[in-house]
Amino acid sequence: MQDIVIIGGSFAGLTAAMQLGRARRKVSVLDTGLNRNRYAEHAHNVFAQDGTPPGDILARARAQVGSYPSVDLVAGKAVQIEGEPDAFVVRTAAGEVIEARRLILSYGIVDEFPAIPGFAESWGKTVIHCPFCHGYEVAGKPWGLLYSSPMSLHGPALYANWTDDITLILDGHEIIEEERHKLEKRGVRIENGRLAAIRHDNGILDGVVLEDGRELALTALYAHPRNHPSADLHLQLGLETKETPTGIMVATGDMQATSRPGIFAAGDLATGMHSITFANYAGSMAAMGALNSLMD
Repeated sequence: MQDIVIIGGSFAGLTAAMQLGRARRKVSVLDTGLNRNRYAEHAHNVFAQDGTPPGDILARARAQVGSYPSVDLVAGKAVQIEGEPDAFVVRTAAGEVIEARRLILSYGIVDEFPAIPGFAESWGKTVIHCPFCHGYEVAGKPWGLLYSSPMSLHGPALYANWTDDITLILDGHEIIEEERHKLEKRGVRIENGRLAAIRHDNGILDGVVLEDGRELALTALYAHPRNHPSADLHLQLGLETKETPTGIMVATGDMQATSRPGIFAAGDLATGMHSITFANYAGSMAAMGALNSLMD
């Protein structure tokens, strides 16, 4: 029996695994290899790794974590979980059964791309969701913001740190006149029509096309598509969840503990604020939470 099974071997999961491996705990990490930020060519705003491809960071992390003899890295997908503390049972798609005393869920989320030509191809390159991660490279250039929820109305104030050339594409949504006036006073241009297509060259955006045929010359498009957890294991376990502006997250408390004893969650699955730095922090805290619960 393993001390801890970690489901999801991206930034949060591997951070937890390293901490637990250094504590000489028996750990299995199940990973599909489909990290959410695999679309991004470079990771930014990451201490000592600024500009490094996410895949390169993960490859180095796997090699380092795998050097600890008590950590077993398993390429596979967990499809079923049951049990209680000290008696959890995890079954994989390949039919493997792993027993564990504690669980850490870090399998992340999947973005739901809209059916707009060019959106998926440009995601993580010039169609992006975080200015701290990608804004510096396109600073001072014309940006678009695709409306997705009232949260979008707060974007232009933040984006002004990088550019004063912002167009809000309402994509058929309505906003109240008071909000429209605030945005226009900031110098934000507002387009009421729907986005029909994204013009790009291998993901590098040079403009967008609205449904009425008009074209807007933009260098970057900020968008916040809906997302959902990449597995249903939290549902199988009956864990409490919370709504976020773009989906749901697993609710956690102190040390990333979920609503069920012996189960912890970290990474994008357990926060509405998504970044490598936050994932690393949460993975470390989940590892400490699981370790403390074993000592208790």
